[in-house]
Amino acid sequence: MSRTLLGVAGHPVRHSRSPVMHNAALAALGLDWLYVPLPLSPERFGGAATALEGSGFRGINVTVPHKVAAHDLAHERSSAAEAIGAANTLTFGDGRIAADNTDAGGFLDALEDSPGGKRALVLGAGGSARAVVWALVQAGAAEVSVLNRTPERAAALAGALGVRKADRAEPADLLVNCTSVGLGGGVAVDEAVTELGLGAIDPPAVVVDLVYGAGTTPVASWAAAAGSRVVQGLEVLVRQGARSLELWTGREAPVQVMRDAARGTYQPGGQ
Repeated sequence: MSRTLLGVAGHPVRHSRSPVMHNAALAALGLDWLYVPLPLSPERFGGAATALEGSGFRGINVTVPHKVAAHDLAHERSSAAEAIGAANTLTFGDGRIAADNTDAGGFLDALEDSPGGKRALVLGAGGSARAVVWALVQAGAAEVSVLNRTPERAAALAGALGVRKADRAEPADLLVNCTSVGLGGGVAVDEAVTELGLGAIDPPAVVVDLVYGAGTTPVASWAAAAGSRVVQGLEVLVRQGARSLELWTGREAPVQVMRDAARGTYQPGGQ
């Protein structure tokens, strides 16, 4: 019997910690499944995704830049994917594709404290930003503002989800970086602050940076230096990944195993 496959599709995808994280979780669950990276360019994504079930895939995660395309090609969508207009999780079965968005729930899981009643500033206007904005609205944030280097994209996202477009960085209780600034390293803190337009504000009490890498990201460093509570992108990755894994397997995800694997500290069989 062929091995059940899972994966993550993106462009690029080589940096993703999802394969090591999910493979550790699958082993901990006693499942002889395999999770693999799927580097797919935008022009190849649709055709490849529709053929994956025939190659033994149960499902895939979807990252930049395919989240809107994943939503559009699905035969059925969860209420979250439908409302957000983007999907990060596809499940295959009987020739059909089901789309879900675990970015939203995973973000709130990682945040831990409710954003209800708080002012939030979201940087970016891509698929991840859409999920974060929707999650904040659903969780009762008092105000959600979207700031993006391309104002038209910010306005489109804000209009679609019923929030406001910010023309510049504004004081907030919570800031979420959904841009790629800092991805791959090599960006100084001052450079990132300038690029994101954050020089005019102090870091809020809570800062979430969806970017993750080998070290502390520039946005996380900026926030930590001011005493903010920082939620790392790796924790958000772990929490959304756990939700995806539960969709595919029907089993409770071993979150601590996934966290340790994502951090590179997991020891199979260890305590």
